Amino acid sequence: MFKRVIIPLDGSELAESILPFIIQIAGPLDIEVTLVRVLQPVPPEVVEGVGRVMIDDVGQRQAEAQTYLADLATSIGTSGVRVRTDVRIGVPVREIVECVRERDADLVAMTTHGRSGLGRLLFGSVAEAVLRQADVPVFFLRQTEKQARAARAMPPAQAVAR
Repeated sequence: MFKRVIIPLDGSELAESILPFIIQIAGPLDIEVTLVRVLQPVPPEVVEGVGRVMIDDVGQRQAEAQTYLADLATSIGTSGVRVRTDVRIGVPVREIVECVRERDADLVAMTTHGRSGLGRLLFGSVAEAVLRQADVPVFFLRQTEKQARAARAMPPAQAVAR
């Protein structure tokens, strides 16, 4: 039986489209949900012609990510699900796998574009890398952006029933 699930989110509707499915089972089964957002460091960049260096404001991005997760956690919490949040900075796959270990999670749940062939080669796949590196089962929900938008527009009960 699963007791703790990690849900990696990147701020997109596609990533969030897994939430109705997990919420529906998390409450009755008393599963604790941890929402994770991993921020990749952005290297400093020199702006041509200006002679200035643009530096990433990690603190601001971290605060925005915490607000984003807190809002989702509040919404999920109203359905009676125990929820935690975790904002990390680093390489997404490494940080997701480390979060699984630190939280002693027994499941990762995430969406995937389901790309194959050239698309996966060009864009890579965080989902596939998590599947290969995590020591726990990984539940994938294959979605397109269009499906994610449609599901978000439906009431939760209908979105889960789809």
